[in-house]
Amino acid sequence: MKEILDAIQSQTVTSSGSAAVTSADFAALPLPESYRAITVHKDETEMFAGLTTRDKDPRKSIHLDDVPVPELGPGEALVAVMASSVNYNSVWTSIFEPLSTFGFLERYGKLSELTKRHDLPYHVIGSDLAGVVLRTGPGVNAWRPGDEVVAHCLSVELESSDGHNDTMLDPEQRIWGFETNFGGLAEIALVKSNQLMPKPDHLSWEEAAAPGLVNSTAYRQLVSRNGAGMKQGDNVLIWGASGGLGSYATQFALAGGANPICVVSSEQKAGICRAMGAEAIIDRTAEDYKFWKDEHTQDPKEWKRFGKRIRELTGGEDVDIVFEHPGRETFGASVYVTRKGGTIVTCASTSGYNHEYDNRYLWMSLKRIIGSHFANYREAWEANRLIAKGKIHPTLSKVYSLEETGQAAYDVHRNLHQGKVGVLALAPEEGLGVRDHEKRAQHIDAINRFRNI
Repeated sequence: MKEILDAIQSQTVTSSGSAAVTSADFAALPLPESYRAITVHKDETEMFAGLTTRDKDPRKSIHLDDVPVPELGPGEALVAVMASSVNYNSVWTSIFEPLSTFGFLERYGKLSELTKRHDLPYHVIGSDLAGVVLRTGPGVNAWRPGDEVVAHCLSVELESSDGHNDTMLDPEQRIWGFETNFGGLAEIALVKSNQLMPKPDHLSWEEAAAPGLVNSTAYRQLVSRNGAGMKQGDNVLIWGASGGLGSYATQFALAGGANPICVVSSEQKAGICRAMGAEAIIDRTAEDYKFWKDEHTQDPKEWKRFGKRIRELTGGEDVDIVFEHPGRETFGASVYVTRKGGTIVTCASTSGYNHEYDNRYLWMSLKRIIGSHFANYREAWEANRLIAKGKIHPTLSKVYSLEETGQAAYDVHRNLHQGKVGVLALAPEEGLGVRDHEKRAQHIDAINRFRNI
C-alpha cells in the first residue's frame, strides 16, 4: 500500500498538462494481497438482540480487518480509497437494522458466478469514496489507472429492459457498500465503472468523498423530474435542514431560486442554515412541536399550528414541496401542510417506516406522494458537476481515521454530528488532493462552512 500511496502523493500535473506519474505507472504498480477495511461480521448479527435501536452501539460491531483484494471482473474497477464518509446506511448495517445486510449479500451471490465474490462471512461497508483508479476490468474504456475519481453508490446489472429508461428501476439495482460487498470504508474498493465520476479538483480527498450519496439523493428527490421537479419560487419544507441530507437540499433550493423553510432541532443547527443563506427557519425543539399525543395517536392541532407557523414565514403561502426523510414522526404533518396540488417526496424513514396520515388531506387536495431512492448515473453526474463547479459545496464537519470509524458511526447514529463526517482511508492527513487552488480560494468559506460552526 505504501507504493500505491507514494504514487498518488506524486500525482501532480505539470505546466504542459502531463502527469508526473502516468497511467502506465499506476497500471504497473503491484496490487497487495490484502487491504484494511471496515467490516461487520456475519456471526455477530444477533449481538444486539433485545436492545432498543438507540442502545445498539456501532463501536461494538464495526471491525477494522485485513481482507483479501477481490477479483476484478468485466466492467469493474479497483480504486485506491483516499477518503470515504459515513452515511446512515452504514449505521443501519452496523446495528443490523432493519435487516442484516448479509441477506442482501447472499441474494446477490446467487445471481452469477462472478457475484459469488460478494457472499462472504464479512461485509466491507461504505457507500462513498474519493480516490484513484488502480485497475480496470475488460470492457472499461472511459477510465484508466491513475484517474482521480469519486464514486456514486448505484450498482446495476442492466440486463432487463426495465432499467433502461431510469436505471433506478433496474430489477437488480443495489446500493454499493450496503447491498453489495467491497465498499468504500477501506483502503481499496471494488466498483462498477459506471459508478465513477471525476473528482472535483478544488476539493481535498475527504471533502470530495463527503457529498456522493447524500448529494445525489437530494438532487433526484428535489430537482430531478423523477422527484419533485423543483422550480424557481417554490416553497420547500426541508426536514433536518442542517443534516447530511437536508444540508444539500437546502443548497439546491437556494441555488435553484426556491424558498427553503428549514426545520431544525437546535439554535446551533439554525445557525448553520443561516450561514448557507436560508432565512425561513423553524426550530422544532424551541417551538415544542409534538405531532403525536402518544405512540398510537397523532395530534392534528399540532399540524395546524405548524402550518400556521410556515405561513408566517412565507407571507401566507403553503409549501409546494416537502422534502421528507424522518418518516413516521413527521409524515402526517408533512401531508397536512403541503399546498393543494403539492408534492411530498420521501427517501427514508429514520424515525420509523410505518407512516400514518389523514388521507382526506391528500386525495381531496390532489396532493402527491413520490418515493425517491438514491439517483441514477445521470442524476449523480449532474449533482457531482454542481460540486465541481462550486455551485454546491461539501457539508463536511469532522474527519475521523479509519480506526475511528466505529466512533464516527456512533456519532451519526446518536445525531451528535452536523452535516457529513468523513473518514480518511489511505490519505495520511486532511487537506491533501487539492489540484485547483485558485478555484478553492474562491469558495473556501463555503467549503469550511460546517467546520466553522
